Formats: sequence, structure tokens, C-alpha cells
Amino acid sequence: MNLLSRSEEIVLAAIWKLAGDAYGVTIRERVSADTGMPWTFGAVYKPLKQLNHKGFVEKIPGPSSPERGGRSKFYYQLTPDGRTALKDIRRIHRAVWSEDMEKSFR
Repeated sequence: MNLLSRSEEIVLAAIWKLAGDAYGVTIRERVSADTGMPWTFGAVYKPLKQLNHKGFVEKIPGPSSPERGGRSKFYYQLTPDGRTALKDIRRIHRAVWSEDMEKSFR
């Protein structure tokens, strides 16, 4: 099993939540909203590159647009391995954060 870093986990979850509309700007907005902290583009693109390298996301070019000077956006979507990685990390969190530990934080 290839464990996710925390930033990879957050970015991967954002891509899943964005369901087909995941590109740099929307991912950054989603992770900033989810964490309650502003994320830089660098903080988003580094884990995106790692996730792509690990085979957890697929990078798909979109159509070019005049607003972007003819350049296209790149969209990201989870691969089956990416979905498995999210399920695995959730299972690990549950195992690490036992019910007794959760109660002590209340």
C-alpha cells in the first residue's frame, strides 16, 4: 500500500468532490474551503503532480479558450487506484483515531 501524504489526501478528496470540474483553480478553492486556510497554487500543484505520478489521478486536457490566450485547462479525475487510496486512508484514520481517543478530545 502506498500511503498518501496529508496534502495528497486533501487534494484527492477535493477532486472527488468536484466530480468532473476539477482543475487548478477549482481544486485550490475547494481545499481552501475544506481546510479553512488559503492554499497557494504551488501547494496544490505539487501534490497533483505526485498523485499523477502515483497513478491516482488522470490529467485530461480540456478545450482551449480565448480567455486563456488559446491555452487549455487541465482537468483531473480519480483513477480506480485513487479511489482505493482514499478508502485506504480513511480506514487507516479510523484505526489510528480510536473511539477512546476521540472521546478524550470532547
